[in-house]
Parts: sequence; structure tokens; C-alpha cells
Amino acid sequence: MNPGGLNTTAAALIELSHGDVRGLAELDLVRTTVDLSRLIEQLEALRVTAVAEINERAVSFDTLGFRSVKQWLAANTLLEVPAAARILALGKALRREPEIAEAHERGQVSSEHAGLITKFCEKPPRGMPFEALPSCRQVLLDCAANPAATTMSVRTCISRLERIFESDELPPSEDADRNEFHASKTLNGRVAVKGDLDAVTGEMLLTALSALTKPRNPNDDPAATRTPGQRRAEAFAEILRRYLDSGEAPIEGGERPHLSLHVNARDLARTDHDHDHDHDHHEQWTARDADADAPDLFGGRKFHERDVARVPHLGPLTIATARRLACDCHLTPVVMDDGVPLNLGRTTRTVSKKQRRALIARDHGCAFPGCGAPPAHCEGHHIHHWADGGPTDLDNLVLLCRYHHRLLHHSHWEVQIGADHHPWFTPPSLVDPYKKPMPAHNRAGPHAA
Repeated sequence: MNPGGLNTTAAALIELSHGDVRGLAELDLVRTTVDLSRLIEQLEALRVTAVAEINERAVSFDTLGFRSVKQWLAANTLLEVPAAARILALGKALRREPEIAEAHERGQVSSEHAGLITKFCEKPPRGMPFEALPSCRQVLLDCAANPAATTMSVRTCISRLERIFESDELPPSEDADRNEFHASKTLNGRVAVKGDLDAVTGEMLLTALSALTKPRNPNDDPAATRTPGQRRAEAFAEILRRYLDSGEAPIEGGERPHLSLHVNARDLARTDHDHDHDHDHHEQWTARDADADAPDLFGGRKFHERDVARVPHLGPLTIATARRLACDCHLTPVVMDDGVPLNLGRTTRTVSKKQRRALIARDHGCAFPGCGAPPAHCEGHHIHHWADGGPTDLDNLVLLCRYHHRLLHHSHWEVQIGADHHPWFTPPSLVDPYKKPMPAHNRAGPHAA
């Protein structure tokens, strides 16, 4: 691309409208898509160079209200701050690596591959002599410039070079100093996790996940089976829950860390009948411990405080999720007056340890038909919700794994305690048009009569 302006082809591509693209013949559409992709790669490379140049000139963004180049870039584009930071970091690194920068600017290597190669060159294997660096750099550039290159193939090439220059010191796969773990909030209120761990730490993680990622019975989810990725995510959440429940975590802010949920008691106590739309929402956070705000005694709630719960790090949650968390939690009521705390109530637990032991003795594990997850993976669910005045006793409680606890709160499955004092589950009409009640998992078979 001409640094002074766009060439004719690029200018024509930019002038295309969405309607123009939809009207293209099939062959032209394929060619245009490839050309657009190449143009985007060229523009991304230009942006990396421009951001690095801005940083190098030490433009004073603080007078404009920004503390850094990355914050300025994020505020003036659709980028998030972490993405802007990655662009800046790559630009700064490429200024120190002119050979890699040239390949990147020519469109021979992608930004992701250029980042991998610069990272290798700036932190080479400890046993590699300095004289070998140019040759290794060229090997990696040749690998990344291959049209069939993937991130995996570039990483594999890096790994082979690292093995060649292994010394008596730790090999890269066992070097804990290289470990990275990123947990970034996304635009839709979720968290994206990315990491790079040494072999020992990775083995500990995989070992911890292994026992919790066994495939579930297809009856668990009438719509679809759980994928391996979904099972690993659930297992990771279970590991976090057990860690926070263990009481072994370091003290933070004067108390053991736990998940704090803030919700107006008036919203928490509303009926599902009045707010059926909550079933259309998906859960953003899952955990067992929660705090709840008591009702505003003076009725001065603002609009943005209604119909929503929130957690400190990620913000809003649906009331349906808040009600599920309140089933089995530590509760601390806080009396509020127009956003100002007036009184802090006594912390209590909605399901006591004795009641949990009794639940385990009755249900043996997750009571949902076909599940039977072990008790350590389960929570106490109030059939008639605690916030609606439902009692915390065995005839109003059922033991459910986290997956089926969510299902009961976010679907039309129902559960009741039968005349036999055991749970019975009624499926929605889409699962069974006759809605025939089903016995608990541990009561299936001869006990179901």
C-alpha cells in the first residue's frame, strides 16, 4: 500500500456499500472478500505503526483527559483498553525489531505472528548464543510467511528452536517466569480468560479439571449434550467455588474473599409470574455466597436500581440469577436510605450445615432425574423461594448440581416434594406433552412406584 494514500483498488473497496456487496456475483464476491481481508491486514499494520509513533513522540494526552495512549485510543475507537494496549505493545516491540516490522508492514506476517516472533527475539532461550539470533529470526519469519501458517505452527517452530538451545537451566516448558494469566472483562459482561502456564502448573490444572469433566448423561439437557468446553468451564467454576468455600483464601479487606451480590430485597422477592421474561436471560456469574440489600424503607429507589442485581467486578445480573444465588448463601441485610447504608444486619446462612447433611442423606447427590452428581458439587434449592417467604426446611429443599440449579431457575421445569417426602420433577411440555412427574435420581426404579 502506498504510505501517502490508498491505491486504486483499496479506494474502490472502501467505497463499497453493504448493498453493493450483497449484489456482487459469486466469483466477484469471493475475490472482494479476499481483497478486503488483505486491506484490513494492511490497515491494521498501519495502525500499529501510527500508535507506536504517537507513543514515541510523547504526545501529551493528559491535557486531553487521558492518562495514556492506550486509554486515548480506546476512548476514540471501538477498541477496549486491553486491545489498545496490545496494539501499542506490538508497535513498541516492532520499533526494536526492524526485520520483523518490515515483514509485518509488507503484509507477509500477521500481527499475532509478529507478536510471537518479537517475543521470542526479545526473550530468547537462555542457552542460545547471540550470534544465532538473526538466523532464528529468519527461520520464524519464513514459517509465519507461509500462506498455510497458523499460530500453532509458529509456536511449534518456536518450541523446536527452544529445544535446540536448551541449557542446564530450566527448559521453556518448565520456566515458571514465563507464566501469564489474563482475565479480562468483555463488553457483554462476561470474562475472557487466556493464559500460558509451565508444564507443572498446567498439569495441576488439568488434574484438577479431570475429575470434574466427566460427560453427563444426555438426559441432563434435553436440548443438547454438554460439550467438552462447557464441561471444563463448569469444572473451573466448581474449583473456584470450592476454594472460596474452603476458608483457606488470604484475607482481603479484613475478611475472607467471597462473591458479594447486591440486590434490592423488594426485587429479590418478586414472583416469577410477574417477570417471566427473566427466563430468556443467560447467567453471567455463578457462585454460592451472596450479600443482599434490604428494602429501601423510604421508597426512594431510582430507576437504574430496579430490577437488577450487581456484583462488584462485572456489574449487572438478572434477578432470576440473583434468586438462584440466594437459595444457598450467606445473607447480610443492609438497610438503605436513598443509596446510603443505615444499618448492617447480622449475617446468616439460608441453608445450615445440619440441613445440608440431612439433604445429602435424603437425596444422595443431585436429585434431578438422570444426574446424580456427588453432593460436593451440589447446592440447596428452595422450592418455594426463600425470598418469597419459603421456609428453609427439608420439605422445601432439594439438592441440585449447579447446572440443574440454573435449569430450575431459568426454565419451565418444576419440582415439588411428594407425599413420600422426596422430590418429584415435572418436565415442561416441550419435553413431555403429558408433563408426567419424574422421581428424584436416587429414587428411580423400584422406589418410583
